[in-house]
Amino acid sequence: MRIFSHRERPVHLGPYAMERLPRSDGPAVLAETAWSRSDAGGERAIWRVMGDYAALYDSLRDGDVAPQRAPISQDPERRARDLKAHCYFLDAQIVGTTRIPGDAWRGAAVAEHAFALVIAIEYAKDPAPGAPGDDWLTGAQDARADLRAGEIATIMAGYIRHLGYPARAHSASLSEVDLPRLAIAAGIAETGPDGALRNPFLGRRFRLAAVTTTFEIAADRPLARRRLGDGWRVWGPGYWLGAGGAKPGWRRLNVAARPLHLGPYPMEKIDRVPETTTLITDEVPRVPKRANFFTRCLNGDFGPKAQRERNRFAFKTPYAQGYMPLIKNLVPMQDGPVADERAPGTDDPATNANDVKAAGYFLGADMVGICAAPAFAYYSHELDGTPIAPYHKYAIVMLIDQGYETMEGASGDDWISGAQSMRAYMRGAEIAGVLAAQVRSLGYSAKSHTNADSDVLHIPLILLAGLGELSRIGELVLNPFVGPRFKSVVVTTDMPLAPDRPIDFGLQDFCDQCMKCARECPCDAISFGDKIMFNGYEMWKPDVEKCVRYRVTNPKGSACGRCMKMCPYNSEGLLVHRLFLWAAIKLPFTRQWIAILDDKVGNGRRNPAKRWWYDLEIVDDVAVAPPLGTNERDLDLDRVVDPAKQKLAIYPADTMPPPDSTEPVPVDRKAGMRRAAEAEKAADARARVS
Repeated sequence: MRIFSHRERPVHLGPYAMERLPRSDGPAVLAETAWSRSDAGGERAIWRVMGDYAALYDSLRDGDVAPQRAPISQDPERRARDLKAHCYFLDAQIVGTTRIPGDAWRGAAVAEHAFALVIAIEYAKDPAPGAPGDDWLTGAQDARADLRAGEIATIMAGYIRHLGYPARAHSASLSEVDLPRLAIAAGIAETGPDGALRNPFLGRRFRLAAVTTTFEIAADRPLARRRLGDGWRVWGPGYWLGAGGAKPGWRRLNVAARPLHLGPYPMEKIDRVPETTTLITDEVPRVPKRANFFTRCLNGDFGPKAQRERNRFAFKTPYAQGYMPLIKNLVPMQDGPVADERAPGTDDPATNANDVKAAGYFLGADMVGICAAPAFAYYSHELDGTPIAPYHKYAIVMLIDQGYETMEGASGDDWISGAQSMRAYMRGAEIAGVLAAQVRSLGYSAKSHTNADSDVLHIPLILLAGLGELSRIGELVLNPFVGPRFKSVVVTTDMPLAPDRPIDFGLQDFCDQCMKCARECPCDAISFGDKIMFNGYEMWKPDVEKCVRYRVTNPKGSACGRCMKMCPYNSEGLLVHRLFLWAAIKLPFTRQWIAILDDKVGNGRRNPAKRWWYDLEIVDDVAVAPPLGTNERDLDLDRVVDPAKQKLAIYPADTMPPPDSTEPVPVDRKAGMRRAAEAEKAADARARVS
C-alpha cells in the first residue's frame, strides 16, 4: 500500500530514487570488490533445486540475431530508457547502463560488444528463525536473486537480438565480464570501506547480472561521493513517504513486521466462507484439452486465419519473443523424479501449507492459496485422446501480477498486451517449477501446471483456494487487491496440506451494478445480462468464441487484456484504494457509486507517463512497424447496450469436439446463440439445487 501515487513517475526510473543520488563526471574507480555467493542451510534448503533453472537460462544466453534491424529510435538515450523500463517491467529493482571498461572483461572480450545493461535484484524477505519456511529458505537468498537476475538478463539479450543486434547475457554462474565492476561503472553500486559491493538503497542485499551488446545506448554516470546534506535530500521525509512516486521507505518496516507466509497483501482480512459465492453444482462435466478454445483455433475450428495466427498472436512482438524460449524450455521441468524417502516432520498439513506459502512468496508469487483438487478440475483427456485420471489430492495456486504501471500506459489491446501475459506466464512457470521440485525433493509427488502445459483448469482452483470471486468478465476470477490483473499457475501434489476457504468481498453485487468491462470490450464478448448456468457453474457467461477470435487475430495489437485494464479493481494500491475496497465490502450501498466514480475520474484511460515500449510487430522473423497501426482506445462512456439485443453464443461441454480429433470441427454459431437463449438462469438453478 502506498500514500503517494507513482502515476507521473516514468517507468524507466524504477522503484528506487536513484536519480536523486549525486553522480561523478569522471571515470568510475573500479576497485576490487568482495563478491562471492553464499549457499547455506540444511538438506531442505530450496537453493538445491534451483541449479537446473540457472543452467537453463545460461544455455539460452546467446543466439541468432534477426536478419534486419528494427525501425526504432537511433537516440541512445531513448534506447536506454526502453531497456531500463523493460527490465523494471520484469521486476528488476535497479538498472544501469555503461560503456564497458576494458578491464571489466574477464578473459577475451566478446567481439564488438561495447555497451552493457546491468541489472540488480534485491533479496527477498527473510523468514524469521523458526517461522514458516525457515528450514527451506535460509541460505537461499543468493541463489534466488541470481536466478531472477539471470532470467531477466537472458530475456533482455533475446529481446535485443530480435531488434537485430548481437547481445549476450552474463550471470553470476557464467560470465565473461566482471559484474561488480560493471555495476560500479553503470552507477548502480559502489564499494564500501570494507571493499564490499553495496547499493545506497539495497545495502549489500542484492545480486547482479548483465547484458553486453553492440546496441548503442547512453551510459549512466557512476555514483559520486556523497556530501553533507545529500542524505537529507535522498533519504529524508520524501524517501520515507514515497514522494515523487518512488518506493516509500516505510514499506521496509511494514515488510519486516509481516510474516513471510502471509504474503504482501492482507488476504487474511477478507471474509472466508464455506462455499464459493457463485454456485458450483455437482453437474460440472470434465472436458478434454481439445475443448480449449485456443486449441480449437490451432485445429482450424475457427477457420484458416485464426489457425494461422494462433501460433504467434501473443508472441508477435520482440518483447514477448524474448520470453518464448524460456516458456518452452520450462515445460520439461514441470515434473520429475521424487525422492525415495519422505522428509521427517512433513506430515502436518498446516505446517506444510505455511512452508509452501512462504516459499511461493519468497520466489516471487503475489498471492498463494491452497485447495483440494476436485476431479472436475482435471481435464478428461490429453490432446491425443489419452484419458487423464486425477492424480493429486491438493492444489497450490499462485497468482502473478501482470504489472499495474505498464497496463496503465496501454489500451489493453495494443502491442504490449501479449508481453504482459507472457511475462506473467513465464514467471509463474519458473516459480511453480522450483516449488514443485522442492516438494519432490522432500519425497512427495508434485507437478506444475502452466499456460504451456496444464492437466488442470485453473479457474475453479483459484476460486476454491480463496484467491478471488468469479466476475462479470466471465471465466475470470477477480482478486480484491490486484483485481483481474494476474495470471495463474498451479502445483498439484500429494503432500498433505491444509486448504484455504473461498472468500467473499461483495463482488457479485458489485459486478451486478458495474458494466464497465462489458461496455469497453472491443469485441462485445462480455455479457450485459444476468448470470446463467454453464457446465455446472453460475457465471456471467462470456462469448468465448468472440473473445478468442479477437485476441488471436487482433490486427492492431498483440492479444487483448482490455477488460483487465478497465476493471475498477485494477488499482494502483494506494491508501485511498484500500478505503474504497473497505467501503465496497462493508457498505454495499456504495458499490454503484464507486463504479460510477471510477469512470468520472478517468480510470481506464491511457497514461502517457507510463508509455515506454516501441510499437513493433514481428513479420518473417523481422521486427517492423505494424502495417495496420495500433489500437488507441480510451474510455467509451456513451456506449449503452440492451442485454436483450446482445448477440452472445455459448458452447457447453456436449458441443465440444471429440477428445482425439485432429481435423477441424467448425463451431455452429447459430446453435451456440440458441443455447445461450435457452440457458438456465442462475436464480432458477439455485432454487432447484436447494
